[in-house]
Amino acid sequence: MTDEDASTLLRRMFDAAIAAADPAKVLAGFLPEKPTGRCIVVGGGKSAASMARAVEAAWPDVDLSGVVVTRYGHAVPTDRIKVLEASHPVPDDAALSATHEIMEAAASAGPEDLVLALISGGGSALLSLPRPPLTLEDLVAVNKALLSSGLSISEMNKVRRRLSQVKGGGLARVAAPARLVTLAISDVPGDDPEAIASGPTVPDPTAHADLSYLVDKLGPALPNAAARMLRAPAPDAEDFTPDYRLIATPQASLEAAADIAQGAGVTPVLLGDALEGEARELGTAMAGIAKAVARHGTPAPAPAVLISGGETTVSVGDQKPGRGGRNTEFLLSLALALNGHPRIFALAGDTDGIDGTEDAAGAAIGPDILQLASAQGLDARTKLDAHDSFTLFDQTGALIRTGPTLTNVNDFRAILIRE
Repeated sequence: MTDEDASTLLRRMFDAAIAAADPAKVLAGFLPEKPTGRCIVVGGGKSAASMARAVEAAWPDVDLSGVVVTRYGHAVPTDRIKVLEASHPVPDDAALSATHEIMEAAASAGPEDLVLALISGGGSALLSLPRPPLTLEDLVAVNKALLSSGLSISEMNKVRRRLSQVKGGGLARVAAPARLVTLAISDVPGDDPEAIASGPTVPDPTAHADLSYLVDKLGPALPNAAARMLRAPAPDAEDFTPDYRLIATPQASLEAAADIAQGAGVTPVLLGDALEGEARELGTAMAGIAKAVARHGTPAPAPAVLISGGETTVSVGDQKPGRGGRNTEFLLSLALALNGHPRIFALAGDTDGIDGTEDAAGAAIGPDILQLASAQGLDARTKLDAHDSFTLFDQTGALIRTGPTLTNVNDFRAILIRE
């Protein structure tokens, strides 16, 4: 296997992981029976527009209407379902306006109608309607605090649900008494419905919990009103049984990538879809496993590829960070730990096509990446410490730019060890 063969295989695996979560290919099989009345489509997330288009294609003879919100640049043409765009990962006025419109559409449904909720990753920011007396400015402050906190995605979602009128079952409450069916694309470890977009159509399992410990973790950046809400139970929490259908998951995408590797004669080793923690620490740990494959043939003999998913975190502290996302930070840490190992290649990217806030999905590296960086006058260790991994991979030509993929099953990581 040549260097080019290794790089090509990794990219084919990444493309297969994305294709396995394409709403146009998977959504129709999860639709419920057609309603006797109207079908009102609502929802939010990075995949909301492509999911809406898939519903229209599958149900040309159904009385469809409704509105969904997606990230700027992720809209696609639709005929009957209105698509709005808003900011991600920090909400803006457009997100609040869109969420108001979505809640009103759901509330207009009658007993004979079907409310079809299309939920995907990114919905936590895009479906934003703060509980009074919180303001948009408060919500922005909370989101910025969360993004730099180092909290796990599970902890972040506990905060988001408590502070929102739409999350934690809020959308389901306004849709009653109509039948509500949720079609969701998971981007979270464990595929927990209450965590995907912070659970707008499912009960909040932490509605009555004291979240004071998260107030302490978030510190003084947290607005006082938000801190008070986290210490008190949610005022409108109630239990109900949702009809919730996962149409695409991280595990299914990892398995699709594994099939590509198997077909190329490379042994896939699936390490799970729920790997969390600091991106740089995971990079170091995964380098150790890759070197064990190369040296000892464990957990599988080469040629093998280590495949994993899940959302890592990047804690930047008080410093002003450079440019980068969790996938490029993972890769830079991995590269430093591998130190030019001649048999190991890697790719890491966000399946939505955007790693953090940059315009790349991630990057792919080979044994020469540190040499390429040095030739550009870049010190890899300094760039990692400055959280400036994007800059290094941009200048070395290692970035992967897919553009918005219109789906999102979280991060994809593959480390290939050749013979």
